[in-house]
Amino acid sequence: MGINPLDFRKLIIRPTLQKLGKWTLSLENLLLGSAAQASQLGIQLQFEFGIGVYRINRELHQKVWDEYFAFDPDLASMVRGFASQREFLSDPDMELTMNLAYATAIAWGVYARSRAQIPEDADNIEALANCWFQHFCCDSRLSPQHFIDSYRQLQLTDEKPIAA
Repeated sequence: MGINPLDFRKLIIRPTLQKLGKWTLSLENLLLGSAAQASQLGIQLQFEFGIGVYRINRELHQKVWDEYFAFDPDLASMVRGFASQREFLSDPDMELTMNLAYATAIAWGVYARSRAQIPEDADNIEALANCWFQHFCCDSRLSPQHFIDSYRQLQLTDEKPIAA
């Protein structure tokens, strides 16, 4: 049993993006789809290619910090603020499994680091899938269709995305 998609959208993704000042419905849908494809929204949290609800590996986690957040101290401080005080210092990668807001901020950072062009049409699942595949997917066995299939499965249990 994973996380309810509507709850994940409304209680994790949206408030995290809003706190970062980065919220758009398209980005919210992209992150929801990314988590759906990666872990079926938390069905499994440890994988061959990464950990947590977004399946981010340690190397990518470090790259987001070194190649993106390091150049914006205010943003880095805001993202660091999502992490717990003790756990982050002893094992920052564990925050990707234990802390959904932090993992969401890092997932957004993956797209931001690569300067992804987020599709403007929040309902264009194919464009979101292509963005995910180009900027986030790290498993050569996957294709944009995997994102589309996972996202569509969410729609069976989720309401239509709600604008802020």
